[in-house]
Amino acid sequence: MRSRWIVNLVLLLLVAGIVAFLYLKPQEQEEQAATYEVSSLKLADFNKLSLEFPAKAPVTFEKKDGFWYLVQPYPARADQVTVQRIVSIVAATSREKFSAADPARFGLDNPRLKIKLNDEEFIFGLYNPVTAEQYVAYKDGVYLLSGLYAETASTQLLEMLDKSPLKPKEEIVGFDFSRLEQWEDVRLQLDMDTNGKWQMSVANAKPKQDDMNAWFDEYWTKIRALSVEPYTPDRKANYPSFSVKLKDGKQVNFDKLQESPQLILGRPDEGMRYYFPADVGFTLLNPPVGLGN
Repeated sequence: MRSRWIVNLVLLLLVAGIVAFLYLKPQEQEEQAATYEVSSLKLADFNKLSLEFPAKAPVTFEKKDGFWYLVQPYPARADQVTVQRIVSIVAATSREKFSAADPARFGLDNPRLKIKLNDEEFIFGLYNPVTAEQYVAYKDGVYLLSGLYAETASTQLLEMLDKSPLKPKEEIVGFDFSRLEQWEDVRLQLDMDTNGKWQMSVANAKPKQDDMNAWFDEYWTKIRALSVEPYTPDRKANYPSFSVKLKDGKQVNFDKLQESPQLILGRPDEGMRYYFPADVGFTLLNPPVGLGN
């Protein structure tokens, strides 16, 4: 009796093992099938990106000092996240890989987009109607990839620009607001000392350091415009202006082109202008210096 019980237990374990093997084996094969690497390239290997669409001039970016810049059709700072999202195609994986011997089969004979990274080229063809993924050719292979790469590359050019009016390495240590009409009488200057405390040029100002720090952190540390576009300064115009003082001793000058219904700031040295909501714009240029308290 005991011998039969042992035999039944062995058989049960054997059946359980077979079931587990049959269940796990297809999963392993599926996981292996989902790991086709489009390339072995590295994100850091590239300093030039070109986006080429049919019947359009290419859009070109270059990487300088670790940051991406738009080069063509005009020079401007690029939105780093957007460009990196496009460049990340070099690290993409696909569940499918096909031969590139018949490009017409995938719509690659009439590419919808070409992404060129230095001398490497990724060619975009048709979308798969079942998976909604896009056929992308690289060297001798064709892969099914998310449409995110083409969608990001097709973003309106102005949306691919950096919306911060300051460069990534421009560290603020003060402001010269003395040329703005609301501060002309007191010739307002703000400076952050080596201890991180704000100093005012106005003798009767009674600022609270917490209020000043909150103003600086919320508005200037995280400053982002609603939109940005190229700007050609009018040398004959006399706009109100102010300067941002930087840690390296330099200053960045801004023209106040408009105050309402939006604040528009022009940065002449880069040839760009930035649009802010009126309430945000007002606070940017009116720190809580404690006058009249």
